[in-house]
Amino acid sequence: MSVKIDSKITGYEVVKAEDKNKQEDNNVTHIAPLLERDEVLVGSTYKIKTPHSEHAMYITINDVLVSVGEADEHRRPFEIFINTKNMEHFMWIVTLTRIISAIFRKGGDVTFLVEELKAVFDPRGGYYKKGGRYMPSIVAEIGEVIQQHMVSIGMMEGTLNSPELALKKQQIQEKLGDDALKNASQCPKCSAMCMVRMDNCDTCLDCGHSKCG
Repeated sequence: MSVKIDSKITGYEVVKAEDKNKQEDNNVTHIAPLLERDEVLVGSTYKIKTPHSEHAMYITINDVLVSVGEADEHRRPFEIFINTKNMEHFMWIVTLTRIISAIFRKGGDVTFLVEELKAVFDPRGGYYKKGGRYMPSIVAEIGEVIQQHMVSIGMMEGTLNSPELALKKQQIQEKLGDDALKNASQCPKCSAMCMVRMDNCDTCLDCGHSKCG
């Protein structure tokens, strides 16, 4: 390709091919290599049952082992499958599983998926799970399942469904009695109808959030 020079030439420099290639390499943004699938994966299956459907959803998340045999050996999600007899959701479920699995295989930090999915609201309205936890949509609950899985494998920090939190919830309910949730309000953190007054402080029986810190 020819280039027209309109100004006066005051100097010049010969650029070798190898120097040009090095300069181009320095400007390249390298993408993390895609994770490879092992012959056998370790996974967990979670059940979702909403009041909007008589059929439950079963979410299976399979993990791949990374840095096997090294000090930083760990598990991370590789693929997700969602199964249900409710054909009304078939198209978007297939789309969602393919996109999420592709993001998992890309590697890097994929925890952003949790907040993105949990922020999806159903225009028809959400629903309350057993125990009073509010879900703005089925997609949001899928996001919570992914969060629960990532916490369980140590990829995210959190106490979601931890034995310690369950024990604390049980102790509070025993202290307040059977009517603990009768006058409960909605928790500003997890949206569950489990915010009760205890020791002059509003405390959520579901996630442990307290306005007193």
